[in-house]
Amino acid sequence: MRARIEDVAEKAGVSMKTVSRVFNHEPNVREKTRLRVERAAQALNYRPNPSARSLAGNRSYLVSLVYDDPFAGSAYIMEIIVGMLQACESMRYSAMLRPLEFSSADHVASVENSIAQYRPDGLILVPPFADDAKLLHRLDELGARYATISAKSKDARVGTSLDERKAAGEVVDHLAALGHRRIAHVAGPAPHGGRVWRLSGYRDGLRRAGIAYDDSLVVDGGFSFEAGIAGAKQLLDLDDPPTAIFAANDDSACGVMHEAFERGLRIPQDLSVVGFDDTPTSRQVWPSLTTVRQPCREMGRIAAEQLLASIRDAGAGSLVRVPYELMVRQSTGPAPARTKRR
Repeated sequence: MRARIEDVAEKAGVSMKTVSRVFNHEPNVREKTRLRVERAAQALNYRPNPSARSLAGNRSYLVSLVYDDPFAGSAYIMEIIVGMLQACESMRYSAMLRPLEFSSADHVASVENSIAQYRPDGLILVPPFADDAKLLHRLDELGARYATISAKSKDARVGTSLDERKAAGEVVDHLAALGHRRIAHVAGPAPHGGRVWRLSGYRDGLRRAGIAYDDSLVVDGGFSFEAGIAGAKQLLDLDDPPTAIFAANDDSACGVMHEAFERGLRIPQDLSVVGFDDTPTSRQVWPSLTTVRQPCREMGRIAAEQLLASIRDAGAGSLVRVPYELMVRQSTGPAPARTKRR
């Protein structure tokens, strides 16, 4: 027969309320008691009944990840999903993926409808939703718990972030140290906070290197392979093309590399390329991609952990700043002696 919570309580020598508090990861439970309950549950092969658990706790034990549908297949989103799932599994929570079109005029209503239909205990918002003032205001009105990932607002309270501006500045520092003076940037999409930070960091790096900002070396792009190709075409068609291109993310950087190879350029001898995120692709392409390591999986896990902490205790949960690292690989090298129009 299936073990019941009463059986776990009897075997552990504690009350059913204590067992419930352990399974719900509530605070103020002694570690010795927690271990005794967990061992009893394991010995009895006890599995909580999701329906009964939800009714007893007046919760759905469900977390929803809200992200922009065009980026659904990106390595960045997939890494965040894996991290979120790891945290949810350890806390006995289910996860729901909610891709939406940020460009849609009714995306706030779509999120509200999703909350009404599925009743998640909280949401994790990925940019650009993490920066959408209207959505955040509506969630606050509804009293909904949420955590943000890489929100550009200084008012973000729960979730995780990374100093993307400083990281982007270090990219330019690295390229300038290699002798590059014509350093270009394929910027991210306009609604995304990462665009603002990475562009600002790019300009910071230019200032430190004593390089004048040149509008022609910054092109609108996106976070896709195709955006990288389009951006590279604009930049490499210039009369005085760049010797280095810093792309908005790894997917875009791979598009830049593709276009460079199509033109017969060698990387890094003729053109240095840098990305952002350190997705698995950055290590699989050749030459391997110099990039900023943004621990996306860790960010997904931490955001979920902080959200769940705030769900258990309204005063808990915080904004966690995670470290980054510039991963120097084979796609960057010394600036060529001269740049030729190709």
